[in-house]
Formats: sequence, structure tokens, C-alpha cells
Amino acid sequence: MSEIRVGTSSWADRLLLASGWYPREANTPAGRLAYYADRFDLVEVDTTYYALPAVETTSAWVDRTPPGFRFNVKAFSLFTGHPTAISALPRDLRPTGDPNGRVRRRDLPEPTYEELWERFRAVLEPIAAAGKLGVVLLQFPPWLGYGEAAKRRIIEVAERCRPLRVAVEFRHSSWFDGDNARYTVGFLARNDLSMVCVDMPQGHASSVPPVLLATADPAVVRFHGHSAAWGSGDKQEKFRYAYAEGQLARWADRLREFARETDELHVLMNNCCGDQAQRDAARLAALLRRDGSRPDADQLTLLPVGS
Repeated sequence: MSEIRVGTSSWADRLLLASGWYPREANTPAGRLAYYADRFDLVEVDTTYYALPAVETTSAWVDRTPPGFRFNVKAFSLFTGHPTAISALPRDLRPTGDPNGRVRRRDLPEPTYEELWERFRAVLEPIAAAGKLGVVLLQFPPWLGYGEAAKRRIIEVAERCRPLRVAVEFRHSSWFDGDNARYTVGFLARNDLSMVCVDMPQGHASSVPPVLLATADPAVVRFHGHSAAWGSGDKQEKFRYAYAEGQLARWADRLREFARETDELHVLMNNCCGDQAQRDAARLAALLRRDGSRPDADQLTLLPVGS
């Protein structure tokens, strides 16, 4: 029986905290996560992209969420080829030089790079041990285009995460240009990697078509919105978008059909501007639940809130 989980890409970003979505009594990290987890059964952890949290922090996340909750954890930026702020590295692993500078993998000694991976895996361990880790999300930079060298890089990073489940999000259109599309899908399937399907603005170098294909379990769909400022705006402007009811209804139908191709489907709203992602995720979950009452939907399960 296929399970559909719905959540958002973050539960504690600054704009969400300022939006008023959380009630006054949910005024601590523990209280906010508990409030979120009472409404959704999935969340994407974005903070791990920017820095490695303490193991005590991820252990606390496990304690604050109910059985069956899932965390999809984004990999540290350095691992996926992004220039990373030196200040984001643990203090004892920071290279000498400009403390306000940025580094890539090639700038670090191999032992330092290996130690970063050890600490990242340690951060994931409490979540995985509790059975609450969905996938490690590898979000590669917009300049990583299709090619054999890029595939080797993806495999190298993914293997460092094993035996954990891994999902890959491409942000360069070349992965789906012409015949590349079927080679990309085949590459992911052969290596047991989930392809992150996306809904996003089209017509940009970073655009990926909204194709729903399951290359591994769980399947993952991320909704970025359709802001007109995608190619030119700042982060807030790029993701400022509210899905219309008709859009969500059409996506609910597509997601129900897609869920039949996989054992578990993770659906994440990433239009994170204020509380828009939370509001749209709740509306989409309600539509899926309503659709789930149809007679032909007896093989689909939208997990109940707090399950």
C-alpha cells in the first residue's frame, strides 16, 4: 500500500517565525517542532545545508516528534560542490586565512574533508536509528550540467551516505534535454537513487520539467512555486508564490496516480515565504485526503496527522 507524506522545506526559518503561523505558546524550538509535527508527518531539514548541527540537536528532534514522523535531511553544501562559508565549518576544522572567506572541497586537506563526513553521518545517526530518516537530499548546484564526470561526482557523494536512502535534485536543464532525459532516469534507477521531481518556473537554465518518475523509494516531489522573479530575485522573491486551489487540485490527482509507482511518496512545499508553504501543504494534504475517499483509491494511504 502506497503512503503519501506531505510537509514543508523547513519548520523554523525566520520568515515563518515572523508570520504568526505558530501560536504564542509554541515559543521554543521544542514547542514549534512539536506543533509542526502535530500537523504534518514529514519535514525537510534545510539547516544542515548551511552548517552541521550538534548530535544533541538531532537527538532532540527525534524526541520531539511522534513515531512515524520523517525527516528528509539536506546534505552540507560543501559535499554537493557549493562554495561554503569558512564560518560554517566546525571551529576546529576551519582553515587559516580569511575567516569571512569561502572554501570548496579542493581547498581542504583530505583528512579535514573526511572528518566533515564523519561528523555529518554522526548527525544523521540519531534520526536514522529512530527510523525517522527519509532521505539524504543531494541538491547539486545550478552549474552542474549533464556529463560523465558529473555522474561520477554524484555517485561518490551518494556512496558516502550509504546505506541511507539518497535523493538527487538536479538544477541544470541539460539533465533532461533530449535523449539525456532517459539516460538521467536510467542512471538514477541503476544506482538506487530517488529522482527529486519538481514543480518550478520553466524557461531558465536551472529549469527541470515537472515529470513524475520513480527511480527509487521513496519518491520525492518538491514544489518551488512559479514566481516571475525566479531568474532575478533574491531568495525571498524567488520563492514568493501561492498555489491556486485549481493548481493544487490538479496536482493532487497527479500525485495520487504517481503514488501507485512507489511504496512511499514524499511531497514537500518549498515556496517558503512567510507561512505560505505551510498553508499550501495543509490545503494539498486536505485535497489528497478528500481524493482518498474515492472508491478507486483503496490502495493509497495519506498518513494521518501525527501518525
